[in-house]
Amino acid sequence: MDFTLLDGLMPKDISTHGYQIDRLLEYLHWFMLLIFIGWAIFLTYTLVKFRARQGHKASYDEIKAKPSKYAEIFVVAFELVLLVGLAVPTFAYVRTDFPGKDKNPVEIRVVAEQFQWNMHYPGEDGVFGKTRPDLVASDNLVGLDLSDPAAGDDFVVPTMHVPVDRPVVLQLSSKDVIHSFFIPVMRVKQDVIPGMSIPMWFEATETGEYQIACAQLCGNNHFRMSAQFYVDTEKDYAAFLAENAPGGDDEEEEEEEEDE
Repeated sequence: MDFTLLDGLMPKDISTHGYQIDRLLEYLHWFMLLIFIGWAIFLTYTLVKFRARQGHKASYDEIKAKPSKYAEIFVVAFELVLLVGLAVPTFAYVRTDFPGKDKNPVEIRVVAEQFQWNMHYPGEDGVFGKTRPDLVASDNLVGLDLSDPAAGDDFVVPTMHVPVDRPVVLQLSSKDVIHSFFIPVMRVKQDVIPGMSIPMWFEATETGEYQIACAQLCGNNHFRMSAQFYVDTEKDYAAFLAENAPGGDDEEEEEEEEDE
């Protein structure tokens, strides 16, 4: 669907559900424009017709005009259409209709802190290792418990890589204050609350390099709360996983030494 009112004002959309968000915003802005024009005409009319003049007296009787009632009914009906017909279905799809295992979704834990995003990948086994708050340190940003066998292939990076045309399920949490995870091109935004693990999902339709922002004022260095977001081909995504897998660099160096 092509939108005209918001052309050039919205970020690029590369999400499977982005058109639903944009459509809702488009209708809302057309509705607000219609109401603005209507009220501007009414205000101009009253200023001209009832302008102060000698001998004119204000009327304090209740207005019983039918047009105002019809206008109110129209506004309520249109708001119901927007809410029931667009907003609720869109919210249900984006927030509750998560992709099943048959869709082979990528799962990533996102741990926020002042002032950076930590992306926790489960590694080749697809199982997240256990984490403990008392293990959090400068060299263990998410408190990964390395005694857990599932943690052996986990890794944490400051940037997010996801494959194109494949669902991505995130688990969002915070180590300190409230942050807000925001990827404009994916049309996703979610407050990240300390003590909670909040799920969200999206699916990218186009490769490229974009940005993750924090949409919540989270401290004096809030401007630093950003990260790069990469949508890769399946081949590039596999290369990213291999490059960051624990021991991956050492294995590559050993192979190079053997070749020499």
